[in-house]
Amino acid sequence: MALVAGIDTSTQSCKVTVRDAETGTLLRQGRARHPQGTEVDPERWWDALQEALRQAGGLNGVDAVSIAGQQHGLVCLDEHGEVIRPALLWNDVRSAPDADRLIATAAPTPELGREHWARTTGTVPVASLTVAKLHWLAANEPANARKVAAVCLPHDWLQWRLAGFGPGNPDLEALVTDRSDASGTGYYSAARGVYLPEVVQGVLGHDVVLPRVLGPLESAGRLPSGQLLGPGAGDNAAAALGVGAQLGDVVVSLGTSGTIFAVSSAPSHDPEGVVAGFADATGNFLPLVCTLNAARVFDATAQLLGVKLDRLDALASAARPGAGGLTMVPYFEGERTPNLPHAKGGLHGMTLENWTPGNVARAAFEGVIASLALGLDALEAQGARARRVILIGGGSQANTARAVAADVFGLPVLVPDPDEYVARGAAAQAAGVLAGEFPVWPQDGHLVPQTLGDGAALSAFRHWSAGYLG
Repeated sequence: MALVAGIDTSTQSCKVTVRDAETGTLLRQGRARHPQGTEVDPERWWDALQEALRQAGGLNGVDAVSIAGQQHGLVCLDEHGEVIRPALLWNDVRSAPDADRLIATAAPTPELGREHWARTTGTVPVASLTVAKLHWLAANEPANARKVAAVCLPHDWLQWRLAGFGPGNPDLEALVTDRSDASGTGYYSAARGVYLPEVVQGVLGHDVVLPRVLGPLESAGRLPSGQLLGPGAGDNAAAALGVGAQLGDVVVSLGTSGTIFAVSSAPSHDPEGVVAGFADATGNFLPLVCTLNAARVFDATAQLLGVKLDRLDALASAARPGAGGLTMVPYFEGERTPNLPHAKGGLHGMTLENWTPGNVARAAFEGVIASLALGLDALEAQGARARRVILIGGGSQANTARAVAADVFGLPVLVPDPDEYVARGAAAQAAGVLAGEFPVWPQDGHLVPQTLGDGAALSAFRHWSAGYLG
């Protein structure tokens, strides 16, 4: 029996799963926490990987490995392979003004600037993109910027280390990535499948090494211990692999961030910047809308009400759809979609009658999911065709989240059985590299049928959120 390992190096933790390459059956696993914050020393990711591997029984008997990871982060290396400064993560919004400057310098007007970026890279710069963080580095830490010899992403760096490279063996040309993660940098064209090195050179003022982009089933070589190494992927592309998403599927993830993305056969370019025109890990495309606020809003609401998450779910389920007219706009940590990095959240429509714990709880679920429903509108405007929603992430385990999703999206909702779907997708990629084709693993789950709700929650959210854009 061939074994494969899938690694998920996410914002919050590192997860390792070891699976049967033919069936996808989970055999063993491990997990270790990452430090909190929006900038992290990458060595802490390496430490977490070692602990997660130890818990998972190591890589003994494993034939192939692949790593998926949080996208957009900025990891800068000097000529000796040393990390120059702590990595800036996707959720670090200090680079918001830098994103605006990149748009402004691309063309005479902001509209033409956004069109330029959408046409050339598939994405319009926002604070989360690597290119904006690189611009921030050049503007605020010029001495560090001059040291940069290579720029990579979290999964690229961890994969490089796992392959035996690092300060003691600083072969920067051995850095590799895949098209899904590269397409989230802001200096890679998903449509053409090429880097735009002139963008990086224009920001930093000098050329740097960028990780070589591997094909979907191209091996990155072998680990020192002999295992095949897959190309890896961005976390959303890996999640799509993990749930077996096909053309016509829309994946909604309620995790630290909220994401909604569709599997598409054609690239997208949205000059408004709402839809990021990413590539996927199979050769298709993955137009994606991301919000900064998702499951942590549920956590914060539960803490406010002095209850655990299961009780929050029960309170929300007992409340009527629409929360009695109470609407939450969940921009607690600023927001990426819409691009309001310094916005604050809001609770609207409060009356003496609707001010109850149940309505507050339900408003949290409805606000988070309604914000993602606006993302579906944007995906469909870019040509995506949605036939069902696949709901994943920690927040998807709440019954209220499932019911609200079926009502708000107006589509059948599939909730796969709980799993580490990013790590599962990485393992599926490893199995594909091993066999020469992607595996077809069984997918169990619960189907939430389309409901005939009155759409009050979504209508109210549209009304109140529009005010934040004014």
